[in-house]
Formats: sequence, C-alpha cells, structure tokens
Amino acid sequence: MQPKEVLQQWIHAFNKGDSETLAQLYHEDAINHQVANEPVEGKAAIKKMFEDEFAAAEMVCIPENIFEDGEWAIMEWKDPKGLRGCGFFHVVDGKIKLQRGYWDKLSFIKLYDAG
Repeated sequence: MQPKEVLQQWIHAFNKGDSETLAQLYHEDAINHQVANEPVEGKAAIKKMFEDEFAAAEMVCIPENIFEDGEWAIMEWKDPKGLRGCGFFHVVDGKIKLQRGYWDKLSFIKLYDAG
C-alpha cells in the first residue's frame, strides 16, 4: 500500500475507535510520537495508547488536507469541537514506522475535560 492509502485506513479505524485495526497498521518496532506527550514505542504499546485514549475521550479525525511525498503521508486535521493539528506518517513496506503528531494539548484538555 502507498502511504496515502495507509493513512486513509488509519483515519477509518481511528474514527471507529478500533485500536486493533490501528495497531495492525504499524511495524512491530514503530514509534508514535505525539509531541505533546512522550514517544510510544512498539506496536503493542501503541495499541494500548489508543485503547486508553478511546476510553478517555470520543475523538474524531476529519482530514482537511492529505499529502503524499515518497514514503510519507501528511495530514492536516480537525475534530468536531474545533481542535486542529497535523500528522506525519513514515510508511515503510505498507506499515507505519514513525508517526509524529502536532496539536495543542491545553486546547484538548479544555475541550474534552469540559465534556
């Protein structure tokens, strides 16, 4: 799969809250680094991270722009509550090797802790 196709599958699984399918999109030794948090290393730890996040908040990813450049898929996104961010996905052999995301943690806490 091309990086953009992997990202589209990622968005679909994320919006279903499907941590199992999300985990299958990553290499065994992948790194997910949401820069507001510490990096999460390894497929199993990434799966647990998604399980914990989906249990804590109902999150929706609405892609605004998706770009592909070589082994990279890049996305600008928003959610229904107005949070915005971007994500960079390094895809090697059809699996995510590195994901890096940028978003405002304070805005997330204000939006999702307020219910």
